[in-house]
Amino acid sequence: MNEKLKIKISIGGRIYPLSINSAAEEEGMRKAASKINALINKFEQNYAVSDKQDVLAMCALQFASQVEIHDINNDEDIEKATRKLDAINAKLDAHLK
Repeated sequence: MNEKLKIKISIGGRIYPLSINSAAEEEGMRKAASKINALINKFEQNYAVSDKQDVLAMCALQFASQVEIHDINNDEDIEKATRKLDAINAKLDAHLK
């Protein structure tokens, strides 16, 4: 029987209780919270931000854009590989005829 682990994560000075499934998930959550807190500190130091919600929105935008950029780059890599494979298949077909 898998029992949920209960942990507390601090983000932006607030504590969030979470239930997770494994130690690996806990490690991932803690690393993510650490990255968020580092980005919060960076934004607060570099910009005159009076509202913590604005900082959190900028963090969300930063992380979401990184995911989207990664997906776009991944799609481009897949398309490039597909074109190369198509070219190789065409050469093999020509050679086998």
